[in-house]
Amino acid sequence: MRQVTPIFAVGALAGLVIGALAAGAFAADPPEIAITIEKNRFQPEEIRVKAGQPFVLVVTNKDATPEEFESKELRIEKVIPGGKTLKIRVRALKAGSYPFVGDFHQATAKGRIVAE
Repeated sequence: MRQVTPIFAVGALAGLVIGALAAGAFAADPPEIAITIEKNRFQPEEIRVKAGQPFVLVVTNKDATPEEFESKELRIEKVIPGGKTLKIRVRALKAGSYPFVGDFHQATAKGRIVAE
């Protein structure tokens, strides 16, 4: 006598496999770190990240004028328009300190990322 597998069991198994794959995709998303530009300054001025792990900076410019997030060490130059938010993907960093500036207001807009 041949045993027949009910269709709902096959569907449930497929659902579990798809769910597990989707959960793995979300777990692989890099962490997001918020940073704000206000009154031509970065807040916070120091960001700590895990060395060897990529991340995303979510930069919100609360000022009316644009600012350029620039870091020669990170090879990043991105203009954030006034009143807008921009996501900047950052590669995994070796342990160390990585300075950045607001290129349009270098005297006040300064900060650093510390990878540890």
